[in-house]
Amino acid sequence: MSLVRRAVPEDASEVLRLRQVMIDSVFEAGSSSAWHAASLPTVRAKLAEAGESFAAFVIDHPERPGTLAALVVGTVEYRIGRADNPHGTVGYVFSVATDPGARRRGYARACMETLLGWFRERGVVQVDLNASAEAEPLYAALGFVRKPDPSMRLCL
Repeated sequence: MSLVRRAVPEDASEVLRLRQVMIDSVFEAGSSSAWHAASLPTVRAKLAEAGESFAAFVIDHPERPGTLAALVVGTVEYRIGRADNPHGTVGYVFSVATDPGARRRGYARACMETLLGWFRERGVVQVDLNASAEAEPLYAALGFVRKPDPSMRLCL
């Protein structure tokens, strides 16, 4: 029996806590979590949808009931196809996080493998993510490779 399960609306606060763990590990540690209250209703609603384009997979913390040990979130998006992806379905992985007290137990890998299976079930043939230096070995072991990134961003 797998430890990995689909996140439910009752997990929303813990999902946000682990997202903050991820943010703090990649960006400026100790950043504000004041945004959690505003985000909570949206996260609950997304977790309630259990739709075809958004999924969060989690593992419950074995020593701390009511908290999560690990989290991974992914979305499926449609983009007009091309030669290597004629149907245009693209998966995107974000918010991969493990509680600091539960690391080195394979939880992130188990959640990632579940998410990749979920992507495959939806016909996704390409999955993108941004990797921290610390997490890159895990993603490389799962088959991810670095790519030249011509991305640009506009904040509205």
